[in-house]
Order: sequence, then structure tokens, then C-alpha cells
Amino acid sequence: MTATHTRPRAGATASAVGDVLALVLLPVPLVAAVVAGAFTGGGSRRWFGGRGESRRAEAQAAKDAAAAAFYELDSAQRDLRISIETITAVDSSAGARRAVEGFEALGRRIDEVSHRYIAAVDAHDLDRDDLEPAVASRARDELNRAEGELAGVKAELDRFGEGLRPLLDTAESQLARLAPAVERARAALLAASNALDSVRSSGMRADSLAARLAALAPELTMLNQGAGRHGVPETLHRADRVLRDAEAVRTEAERLPERAAEIDRRLVSLRTRAEALTTRAGSVEPVLSELRRRFSAACWQDLQPVPEQASLGVRQAVEKLREAAEAREEQRWPDATALLGTVRALLNSTDEAVSAAGDRLQRLNAVAKDPQREIDRTRFALRDAQRLAMAGRHTPDPRHAGPLDDAVARLDRAVAALEGRHPDYWQFLTENEAVRADAARVVERIREERGAAGV
Repeated sequence: MTATHTRPRAGATASAVGDVLALVLLPVPLVAAVVAGAFTGGGSRRWFGGRGESRRAEAQAAKDAAAAAFYELDSAQRDLRISIETITAVDSSAGARRAVEGFEALGRRIDEVSHRYIAAVDAHDLDRDDLEPAVASRARDELNRAEGELAGVKAELDRFGEGLRPLLDTAESQLARLAPAVERARAALLAASNALDSVRSSGMRADSLAARLAALAPELTMLNQGAGRHGVPETLHRADRVLRDAEAVRTEAERLPERAAEIDRRLVSLRTRAEALTTRAGSVEPVLSELRRRFSAACWQDLQPVPEQASLGVRQAVEKLREAAEAREEQRWPDATALLGTVRALLNSTDEAVSAAGDRLQRLNAVAKDPQREIDRTRFALRDAQRLAMAGRHTPDPRHAGPLDDAVARLDRAVAALEGRHPDYWQFLTENEAVRADAARVVERIREERGAAGV
């Protein structure tokens, strides 16, 4: 918005200066005559006395007030335009679009009152020598009215600006994050590149890490193009993504020497374990022979496949070890790690199968020598559960007593089965374990119920 304010005419000023010089050059009697003539109607200006000058002053004061209101409104509109531009740079929501529409509507209203103000200023030359008092009054009224309209629109603009505060706060917050986020992303990329260079200088290829870092180059290009091209929200998301991915590359690159050393240690350890398990697998057959000789078929029949399973498991583990070593030499670190995990699983399952035969023989020997020890252990578990079921009661809860009575009956049947010529000691052991498990479940149920009841 602009306004034209009239100034005294240059010609009038020059004329006044000439008049003064002429008076100075005249003889003293003539100067006195000219001055006297000016006060007796000899001059060209019409004077209206104090009343006319008072109205001219009032009009000038109204003009000054309107000019101040005009400039205040113009400044407020400029500030609010910056706020709107800040919001639209970050926010494309419906709320932001409504803010733009509201600002444009206010702009049209501002243009209207500004045009009326400028027209009022241009319509009246308050510096004219022959300004009529009525004209001065009319100018004062029009300028006062313009000043009121300008102040009113300024108030509307201020209220509109207050309503934008939540949107503006959010936009300013995002803009404040923008530069640091982009700088952090660039720094992370540089750190990842330096870490990768350091690792590769030690003889490691790190091809997969190099490929991941190269894939971030287009992202860096778009970051460098700036938010003006790609938008603030998208640039912030891109910066966060680049930062996260670059830090992951840097971390893995820095850990690569340690990872290689760990793979080397695991290769040695698992190779040693595989050799030891090969030796142990050879002892399974003698154990099975003793089981067959001393115990009924039910005690060892499920262990018959163990020797073959152990031999196969060891062979597979050794083959996977060879593949893992090859992957390590080729620096295929993920493949080497995965293969070593497979080797460990194979050795674990083979170890369990080999150990099962020895453990079976040991347990069967113990129960054949003294079955009463197993019986006492089971009866103790049952009595403990029965005491808990009766605590604070005259009669047990049927939900607890029923399973315990069944468990006692199972134990009695297992003990009776030992009286045969070739008792199935393995069945006896498994039944005892099942009875103790039933008792433990009853105990757990009782404690849960009493805990829920606050007992």
C-alpha cells in the first residue's frame, strides 16, 4: 500500500523567498509601505483569522492520524504475510488452506479502505493559501473516517493473526528443526563414509556396506536441493531416514573387525566341538548294547536310531562348518553368521541324542538298584500338595482333591508294575515324573486362587 502526501509547492516557496529579498533591497520608507499594505489587503492571500487556521490544523491532525494508521496497517499486513508464508511452507492441511483464504479476504478489505484513505488525501490540499474553512472541515471528517476504517481493519488483522498462532507455532517448530536435521544427516553420511574407508584400508571389502552407503547418494542430492523444492515435511523425513541409515552403516563398519574376529573364534570353537562329538557318538552303540542286555525292550527301543542320527548330525555340521569358513574367507559376513548358527543347532541336537542314551542307562541303573527312592520322592510331592489343599479347610475342594486322588492311584499302579519278572523301569520313571507334574499343577492352581481371593 502507498499513499501520496502533498507538500508545499516549490513555486510558492521560491516566490516567498523572492518577496523577502525584494523587501530587503527596497529603501526603508518603501519597505514600511509594502508591509503596511500587506495588512490592509494589499497582499494576494486571503486570511480567515483564528477560526480558519484552527480548522486547517484539525484537518492536518486528522491527516497525520490517518497516515499513522495507514502505516501501522501496512506493517501489520507485511508481518502477517510472512507468517502465512511460513505456514504454507510447512503445512498443506485444510487448516492452512483456510488461513490463506482468510488472509486473501482480509487483503481485499485492506485494499478497499486503503483506496478510500488515499482518495481522501489526494482530494484535499491542506497547504493551499486559499483553503476554505468548510473545505478544511470536510477534509477533517473524511480523513477521520478513513483513519477509523484503517484502525478497524487493523484490529481485524490482529485478531486473525492471533487465530493463526497454533499453526504458526507448529510451522516455526518444524522450520527450526530443518537446518539441524539436514546437517546431522550430512554429518552421519560423512562419518559412515570415513568408517567404511578405514575398514576397507585394513583389507576388508565390506561390499554390502558400500552398496548401502551408495544407495544414500540420491537422498543426499535431494537434501542439498533443499526444502524449497521438496517441502519442509518431506525434507525432515528424508533427513531422519538418511541419519538412521547412515548411522547403521557406520556402526556396522566399525564393528566389522570385531565381527570377523568373533566369526573366527566361533569357527574354531564349533570345529573342536564337532570333533569331540564325533568321539562321543562312537560310545552310543556300547551303551545301547548294555541297555539291550539288562533291560526290557520298552526301556531302550526308542533309542535305536541314535547312532545313525548322531553320525548324520556330525557330518552335516562338518559340511556347514566348511561352508561357513568359505563364506568368511569371501567376507560374506551375513552368510557366515547364518551358517554358524546352523552348525550350532545341528551339534546341539546331536549332543542331546548322544547324551540321551547315556542318561537313560544311568537312570535305569539307579532305579533298578533302589526304586524306593523314586517312590519316596513322588509321595513327598503328593503329601505336600494334599497338605496345601487342606490348609484352613475341614474338607478339601473337589477340584483339588480329584486330581490328587488320581495321581495317588497312578503311583500305586506304577509301583505294582515293578513286581513282574522284567519290569519296565522306564515306564516306572516316566509315570513318577507325570504324577509329580500333576501334583505341581494342583499346588499352582491353589496358590493362584488364594492369591486372587487375597488369602
